[in-house]
Amino acid sequence: MRAADVLCAQLGCGSAVAVVEVDWFGEGSGHIWADVFDCQGNETHLSQCDISSWSRAACSHKHDAGVICNGSSVAFHEGRVRLSGGSECQGEVEIYFRQDWRRVLLDSWSLSEASVLCRQLGCGSVLNYRSSPSTTEHKHMCVTGFSCSGSEAHLGNCSSAQPVNCSSGEQLYITCSDPSSIRLVGSGGDCAGRLEVFHSGSWGTVCDDSWDIEDAQVVCRQLQCGVALSTHIPAWFGPGTGSIWLNEVECEGNETSLWNCRFQLCEEGECGHQEDVGVVCSECKEIRLTEGCEGNLEVFYNGTWDSVRLVNGGSRCAGRVEVLQEGQWGTVCGDDWDLDDAAVVCRELRCGEPVNAPQYGYFGRGSGPIWMVYVHCTGSESTLKNCESFGRGDYCGHGRDAGVTCSGQNSRLTAGPHRCSGRVEVFLGGSWSTVCDADFDQQDAEVVCRELGCGIPVEVLGSAAFGRGEGQVWTEELQCRGSESEIYFCPTSSSLKHSTCSHYNDVGLICSGEVS
Repeated sequence: MRAADVLCAQLGCGSAVAVVEVDWFGEGSGHIWADVFDCQGNETHLSQCDISSWSRAACSHKHDAGVICNGSSVAFHEGRVRLSGGSECQGEVEIYFRQDWRRVLLDSWSLSEASVLCRQLGCGSVLNYRSSPSTTEHKHMCVTGFSCSGSEAHLGNCSSAQPVNCSSGEQLYITCSDPSSIRLVGSGGDCAGRLEVFHSGSWGTVCDDSWDIEDAQVVCRQLQCGVALSTHIPAWFGPGTGSIWLNEVECEGNETSLWNCRFQLCEEGECGHQEDVGVVCSECKEIRLTEGCEGNLEVFYNGTWDSVRLVNGGSRCAGRVEVLQEGQWGTVCGDDWDLDDAAVVCRELRCGEPVNAPQYGYFGRGSGPIWMVYVHCTGSESTLKNCESFGRGDYCGHGRDAGVTCSGQNSRLTAGPHRCSGRVEVFLGGSWSTVCDADFDQQDAEVVCRELGCGIPVEVLGSAAFGRGEGQVWTEELQCRGSESEIYFCPTSSSLKHSTCSHYNDVGLICSGEVS
């Protein structure tokens, strides 16, 4: 190689890429120069190298040496890769090696080489590699012997491979992730929506089992949509259709692609589309969260953000009702305002049950437009904007602004000897449900006790220790970190353990607070 470097420099062809054997450029003719150039590599001409002259009687044109310099078109094409028999990012591997396209054998291949290949193709990260399903032998020689660290940008930067006969081993088939193999749909924009992945030729969804903020961060990074705002909003963007491809996704949070994370392929019947993962990223212009990285979702609709809030009540769950329309906060007229209307506001804000629905400016006079008048909710609506109303009613006057006081609690303890012990229940969908004792842990208990102002957990009790509840048993698994102020802020996931729970599995809790 030192002699080859000097030769390339002498010819104005840069530096040497490789010293190759006779099968590259064919046999020469005439005299064979038998002397040995002993170069250091920094000479500008071969004549400056030491020459040792000794007989090479055994040399023939079958041993003619060849050199490739980096200034040649051969060097430019050498090491190019392509995939055949599949798609742009999936197929049988072929590499341009010694002036021809050749298949690669599986025998010396590893994840390191596969990572470099996918990177070189611009196809993200490795999904898998295996033997080629094709039984047709490649008409030319194959190659083997690549050795990469995994950080190289190009297979040409790895150690040199060797030509071999294709019949000597199985040929390589690789599947790379392709950056466009995930998408967010259902929000009207590219940076929020139901997560879908492209696998086995079709789009499918992702099950929310084990899904958390680290997984969402990777999705937002891969889609170049900023950072993740939401932790867990299953089916908020509507249930998907077709296959559910992935389950039990576990990312560290620093991966560049979802396909670099640990995951399982979802088995048939393991998940339903009501568990489809949704993600909201910071670059989404159509959807946002009211409290920055948590809070209530707001939707951009007809040029404005639709939202509702309670103000001047001392907490987020009590106060004068205000809605955002046309980019401006306004109030709601209290005429005909009742507990059914209040129930919808409490549900939309995840503030538990309605306690009262005061009228006539109980929480002070608002300002600006009065966006809604004569509101009539059945009590089952998910948002206030879904209720009937007569639209804007400035004639009502701010002295009649509607207010709401919610319980402010999405969890409670019942059937215990005092308010800080009992059966755990959560308020969801307008009714209270019990919680399964499977996987309910110390972190979940800490959040319940904190939300209720009951200190810290003393004991978690299973098997309906405080009696069997009524109504539904909540089938979601709480995954609180222990630092949340309310159950509402805890991520959840579906669990097979919970799907068979009954009221015999109702969990109970004793907190350190009031004991009488």
